[in-house]
Amino acid sequence: MKNILNRLINHETLSAAEAKDVLVNISNGAYNQNQISSFLTVYMMRSISVEELSGFREALLDLCIKINLSDYNTIDLCGTGGDGKDTFNISTLASFVTAGAGIKVTKHGNYGVSSISGSSNVMENLGIKFSNNQNFIEKCIDKAGICILHAPLFHPAMKNVASIRKELGVKTFFNMLGPMVNPSFPKNQLVGVFSLELARMYAYLYQNTDTNFNILYSLDGYDEISLTGNTKSISKTSETILSAGDFGLQQLNQIDIQGGKTIEESAKMFIDILSGNGTKAQNNVVCANAGMAIATVNNLTISQGFDLAIDSLRSGKGLQKLQKLQKLSN
Repeated sequence: MKNILNRLINHETLSAAEAKDVLVNISNGAYNQNQISSFLTVYMMRSISVEELSGFREALLDLCIKINLSDYNTIDLCGTGGDGKDTFNISTLASFVTAGAGIKVTKHGNYGVSSISGSSNVMENLGIKFSNNQNFIEKCIDKAGICILHAPLFHPAMKNVASIRKELGVKTFFNMLGPMVNPSFPKNQLVGVFSLELARMYAYLYQNTDTNFNILYSLDGYDEISLTGNTKSISKTSETILSAGDFGLQQLNQIDIQGGKTIEESAKMFIDILSGNGTKAQNNVVCANAGMAIATVNNLTISQGFDLAIDSLRSGKGLQKLQKLQKLSN
């Protein structure tokens, strides 16, 4: 590790193979906590290369506990986090709305590191069971149309960095990796990222896969469609700038989509929105993201996807998916 750190501090980059080896060694407990902390810190101070990101991703996917859902046409709606915006749990809510529209969803998530309440914090608070059991997860997909894949249960490599990430409390390259290492290898992905540079890297890496993808970055810094400004969208076949007007909506203010101050407050907000008691702004931003997911899977226009998302939310179909998952968890 000393040699690796010296090279990185001198602004050298690692090859994909070297990056993969480092992560495998972290997983095997080959380095101490201080060495791992230093390694993570370097990547907070300089950009990651495509080769490095590719190597880290390959290592985590090789090491992960895999779930076979190849019989289903699934999508994961997942953001990197780390945008520092403290929004409510938009992509998780959008996942249930998407499931309510009849799309199979494999939601990959984790506890919040740089945010108050991550996807897993809210799901846990609402009584959702975390499991890496193939039969249970397949039952969730069959019966509820959505399963929750709590990242630490599938990525043993991350257990040696979990406490360090929590203590650092800021985004690391593991934020960048999260959406790319879903252990069920979904056929479709709606991915939100925290920078335009990372959006480009993701697009480059995803172009070399069979995944049907759409990568999102709000130009005012959000890792999802925020409706507070324009959003860059990159898919396999197109690259475009989306505005609130493309969804037939008015632009929002940042305060309209802020999250709760505690996990409990975030969970209450989650239930309120999914129950149809959210504000117009909250409903619109959730359905914009869900609509994009629906459009991505079913090859629809943005407005068609948005209309199906609105119907899923208003009819209570999204809430029914959550209730079914809660029942299965018991």
